[in-house]
Amino acid sequence: MYRSKTGAEKSWRVLGLLIALGLTYSAVTFAGEEEEKRHEHEQQQPHNAPPAAHPGGQGQAPRGPEAQGAPRGPGGVPGEGARPNPQQNFQRPPGEGAPRGAPPAGNFQHGAAPGAPGGAHPGPGGFQGGRGGGPTPSRTFVGHPTPAGGREFRTANGNVIRTRPDGSRADFHDPGRGMDIHRGLNGSRVVVVERPDHSRVFVGRGGFGYVQRPYVYGGHEFAQRTYWSNGHAYARFYARYPYHGVYLEVYAPAHFYRVGFYGWAYNPWARPVVYGGWGWGGSPWYGYYGFYFAPYPVYAGPAFWLTDYLIATSLQASYAAQAQAQANADYAASAQGGPVLTPDVKAQIADEVKYDVQQENLAAQANASNPQAPPPDTSVGALLSDGRPHVFVAGAELDLVDAYGRECMVTEGDVVQVQSPPAPETAQANAIVLASKGGNECARSDMVAIAMTDLQEMQNHMRQTIDQGIADLQAKQGQGGLPPAPAADVGPPASAGFAQAAPPPDPNAQAEISAQATAANQVEQQNANAAPADNAAGAGPSGPPPTIGLGQTPDQVISAIGQPTRIVNLGAKQIYTYPDMKVIFMNGVVSDVQ
Repeated sequence: MYRSKTGAEKSWRVLGLLIALGLTYSAVTFAGEEEEKRHEHEQQQPHNAPPAAHPGGQGQAPRGPEAQGAPRGPGGVPGEGARPNPQQNFQRPPGEGAPRGAPPAGNFQHGAAPGAPGGAHPGPGGFQGGRGGGPTPSRTFVGHPTPAGGREFRTANGNVIRTRPDGSRADFHDPGRGMDIHRGLNGSRVVVVERPDHSRVFVGRGGFGYVQRPYVYGGHEFAQRTYWSNGHAYARFYARYPYHGVYLEVYAPAHFYRVGFYGWAYNPWARPVVYGGWGWGGSPWYGYYGFYFAPYPVYAGPAFWLTDYLIATSLQASYAAQAQAQANADYAASAQGGPVLTPDVKAQIADEVKYDVQQENLAAQANASNPQAPPPDTSVGALLSDGRPHVFVAGAELDLVDAYGRECMVTEGDVVQVQSPPAPETAQANAIVLASKGGNECARSDMVAIAMTDLQEMQNHMRQTIDQGIADLQAKQGQGGLPPAPAADVGPPASAGFAQAAPPPDPNAQAEISAQATAANQVEQQNANAAPADNAAGAGPSGPPPTIGLGQTPDQVISAIGQPTRIVNLGAKQIYTYPDMKVIFMNGVVSDVQ
């Protein structure tokens, strides 16, 4: 009897324990589901409020004017926490992991962005090794890998030609002329002529182009570009900074507004405002890109107004080019839900806008105290050295290669994110596409390699456009719903010292651009049927195959075999997925390969 009672008590205790465990598991599961739902809900919240921190780290040390004791930017807004990291626990959207069809004949652009240093070949980096049919480092077009199935060969006359998988000619390099010719995915052509003295001629679509001349001011090298567009010439200035074996040419504003105005343009307004002065309603580009972009309904501060200014200006240029008209139209017809350019992505752009305003404020202060001094280094190399993610808005068409070796393009208004600087001695950054418009464009979440010179041109586009927006903001403050700026902070801009000492714009820019376009026609005709020379080297890299070993860092793995197609971030454990393997990291080093 005692044994039966004892056995029954044990059975009840076991049953009670199982019930308790079941309830605990259900509670934990429910809590996890609720947290996931809450996280998803937060991602969908509007972001037109001042961000709590710059991308990559809430509570990080302030930069720019904040670090100098200047007026601090907006922060601490109720409900506005740290934004979700697009690469945290990254999952490729359904259907985007499948290989796309063979890309049409197109270009691998050497800086299609206005002003891109096309002929400058940055050092190796990004995707390496060509495993699993992926991209292959190029011997000639260094920093711009050859897509899977492509071929690179030297002709009998010493020129280098690169073809695509379908055999079409993509790139021509004429070392005698210092010329690179580029045929794009959208049928466009870019011609860049580099000269030993750092001068350059750039020829783009429809006669657009520029002539670049170097000059030295205060012991620092600058470049003046005389642009030619739609029958008009205008000049822009760039400071040159060495980076990993290449030069980054960084936009330098020729004029600065009063320091107090930059403080007004940085800080949030006293209350959100409705702005009625855009006037986009009847513009064809606005309706055309309705699937992609929607302006903020109200503006909490100047950064958000400038963000819409930047995006709208980029999309107007894209519409004018009509490079992707049908492809974008097809994508728009299939687009569902809200705009492709999500509130989260726009919030990240707004953070970069704020940072650019900070940098211009610092430059204005430096110019006011010593006009002879060169501007501070605000290149993408310096920007990415802070270890935080940064986003960039494309300012022109640019062909890229993804981790599978497929070609795709970004066009004006597309957005990419770079999370870390290139590995030492490389000049190519790995990026993820945050927003694009369909067709031949790189799909959202695609991982691509971007030469630092091309990334610099994206940043230049952003800064130049923001500079124009600041000028408009001063002209329109107090109108259309915008609050007025303090009267003492409004006034004519002051010229930068380097701009005052610059040589006059090139009076022969149009003629030089036209002459190089004609020379490019000759190069293409001469090489139309060129065949590889005997014993001509191919595009593949030389030396032993890449090796992955225990203890290697993510940068070492990426340098050896290229960017992964997917990253799963589990805290101390990360999984990099490649077409034919998985590389597992524990605490930042390789622990296993599967």
